[in-house]
Amino acid sequence: MRVERSEQAVIDTSCTTVLTMGPKSEGLRLRYMQQDGKFPVVFQKAPGEWSPYLMDIFTTLVEIRWRVMFLIFFLSYILSWLFFGLCYWLIAFVHGDVGGVDSAPCVENVRGFTGAFLFSMETQATIGYGFRGMAENCVGAIVVVTCQDLFSCLLDTIAIGVMVTKMASARKRSQTVGFSSCAVVNLRDGSLCLSWRLGDFRGNHILEGVAKAMLVRPVKGPQGSFAMSYQELRIQDKDIVLATPATVVHKLEPGSPLYSLGPAGPPGDDFELVVSFTYTGDSTGMLHQTRTSYTPADIRWGQRFQEMLKVTRGHYMVDYALFNATAWVPVPRLSAEEFHRRGRPAEDRRPRRRLFAAGERMMITEQVGQQTFL
Repeated sequence: MRVERSEQAVIDTSCTTVLTMGPKSEGLRLRYMQQDGKFPVVFQKAPGEWSPYLMDIFTTLVEIRWRVMFLIFFLSYILSWLFFGLCYWLIAFVHGDVGGVDSAPCVENVRGFTGAFLFSMETQATIGYGFRGMAENCVGAIVVVTCQDLFSCLLDTIAIGVMVTKMASARKRSQTVGFSSCAVVNLRDGSLCLSWRLGDFRGNHILEGVAKAMLVRPVKGPQGSFAMSYQELRIQDKDIVLATPATVVHKLEPGSPLYSLGPAGPPGDDFELVVSFTYTGDSTGMLHQTRTSYTPADIRWGQRFQEMLKVTRGHYMVDYALFNATAWVPVPRLSAEEFHRRGRPAEDRRPRRRLFAAGERMMITEQVGQQTFL
């Protein structure tokens, strides 16, 4: 009888890089949605098709840049002063006030275009210096003054409304609510889960909001056609009270679009995880939405978010310096589908090789059983 002693082979590896579901070069590809929530989409229209912007001019003024809006309003006021000043000058010219000094004028002290322009500006801005005034013997000038007063009220209303709406824009409030720069995959209650962090950076806390996630994939059809495929992900506890930073969790279970996705990702798979948080502002009562996206290069396998909430005397302390910080945790380098299949009770009991992504060191142990020969 001959007996071979068992041997134990230990392979010591050190994890010095972050394991992601895609290469870093994927971060340079064209994203469906940028991380700041903007879509890199350009609409190509035929020349002269400005009707959608002109029909909803208020929304157009709200969405344009501040400098363009100020330029439009400055030109609106200056051009309106020039237009009504030209009207007053024409009335004075027809009435004979330009050349005649002794005649009773329609507008006092308006003998040229400069005086007409100053009277127009003083009327629309309600300055009222008292040096120039309207006479009762000229009906045409009275009608023009009435029209200018009504136009001035309308222009002031539009200008004030647009500025207030831009300052209270939901986009500005959404910049104070942010997502983590990466998503992580780790074990929660024995199941693989994909999670990302959500936080409010202002002192005024959000008491109600809904988190959503959607998987976006480009799909190539016949004859070179191109379309986008959308699949909604199920979120655990999607109703969030954002008094403190929260972690949004999606369980990689049967029925999930990411159930068969492993740490390396299937070859040729191209997807983007679009996440959003819709909530009502506590100060203005307006509906806001913060959104971002994660590519496979932004998803870290075998990591968890570091704890940033501490309990002190009398209050909770949140350290936002650790908002994007992650730490290594033991996670099997298997897809959720393969991990659940290997973990079933009906599996055979033969020795099996297990791979784990450890914190700073991974130990892979292979044990060779004893062999007995008679």
